[in-house]
Amino acid sequence: MRIVVCVRRGLDGELGPFDSAAYETALRIENAEVILLSMGTPETAELLKRLTRLGAKSAVLLSDKAFAGADTLATAYALSLAVKKLKPDLVLCGRQTTVGDTAQTGVMLSSFAGLGVITNAMSFESLEGEKIVCETRDEGVCEARLPALVTLERIYTLRLPRLRSKEGDVEVWSAEDIGADVEKCGLRGSPTRVIETHENESGKRKCRFISPDALMSAISEGLEKKQSLSSPSVSDKRLSRVCTVGDSPLEYAESVSDDIIRLELTDAEDIAEKISQIKPNAVLWGSDSRSKRVASQTAVLLGVGLCADCTSLETDGQELFMVRPALSGTTIAKIRSIRYPAMATVRTSTDTCDTVLGIGYGARDSVDGLRALAERLGAEVSASRMCVDHGILEYASQVGLTGKTVAPSVYIAVGISGAVHHIAGMKHSGTVIAVNPDKDAPIFDYADFGILARAEDILDLFK
Repeated sequence: MRIVVCVRRGLDGELGPFDSAAYETALRIENAEVILLSMGTPETAELLKRLTRLGAKSAVLLSDKAFAGADTLATAYALSLAVKKLKPDLVLCGRQTTVGDTAQTGVMLSSFAGLGVITNAMSFESLEGEKIVCETRDEGVCEARLPALVTLERIYTLRLPRLRSKEGDVEVWSAEDIGADVEKCGLRGSPTRVIETHENESGKRKCRFISPDALMSAISEGLEKKQSLSSPSVSDKRLSRVCTVGDSPLEYAESVSDDIIRLELTDAEDIAEKISQIKPNAVLWGSDSRSKRVASQTAVLLGVGLCADCTSLETDGQELFMVRPALSGTTIAKIRSIRYPAMATVRTSTDTCDTVLGIGYGARDSVDGLRALAERLGAEVSASRMCVDHGILEYASQVGLTGKTVAPSVYIAVGISGAVHHIAGMKHSGTVIAVNPDKDAPIFDYADFGILARAEDILDLFK
């Protein structure tokens, strides 16, 4: 079996956690011929050479001035041509990179290349005959006919090279080598444009410190508010027509338009046809896995851009301006589309639980007691990355940039320091209650209520 693994060089010069998991997954498949594929500057070749020492037969680097400035659509187009040339049985990608954080390129690549697709895979159930079967994060067991593309969650840690392992060959392909239309590559082929960026300081709150015995009253106050995601601000100027796919983006649509048409979340071909008939200024999608996947497929069919995980929208009455976090949530980018309709997935809540209790590494010795407390409160248990990396809690429960996003009415963070990666996954919760003995812990900057205590101190109150 021939497997192509798509990887991207991060800002630190290394692979991100999702791409690392995709590569490790490929290396674990018996009798597989693994080929690495990347697009980037010539310096990327050195990373690919090092990575071939782990077991890949070879690597291909797409490097050409024509590829510079590519958004997800233009990147996926170029990669798809390389994939067609390599003719793999299976393509593996990380769910997303820590550079763009969009989770779009893999799905768009599959559409350009005509591959079956499974997204957010948590494990491989089987890979036999003409199909692949995976357990996914949000959609249960999914299958696809080969050749197929699978995007991976952070399910494995990439192995280290053997002492005497040798580097494989790295081929560098230009736009001409893959038969690319340069008008569809790089900045020229990119429908989206970043027009403004600034440091992300959103999500910070004014923390009020309370005593441990006031925890229940703080929880009750948060549940009474029933607040989760902040409502988007309403623009004075209005777009003439906006489509929503499903109900979840409705509030965002209402923030920029009075003429809203709702479409059912069906398949990409059906939705693309309806959009072509309606000719809206913009199309908005939810942030659930299926919506994101179908949105990416629809963008390829229409040849338009797709802005991911927008937290607010703006308009001058003619254009839609989409605002989203990037670079692991440290930066806010304002984006416009030069092709119509403008399309975006918007940050919507899919929580079915009003209360989430997050367990951090600082509470590692109290996991059983906190699980019992969560059951008593009717709360869902989540985890920080450090808890997961140390095997204390399962990866499926991890909240953060490399885990999942939650936005319950009440989020209780116990023993969580507040690293930026974790904040990215919970900062849209309604009321945040942080329990930590360190008064300088960053988590208190993002909390409504702070309790200077250990997990054990909280559990003692419920004995």
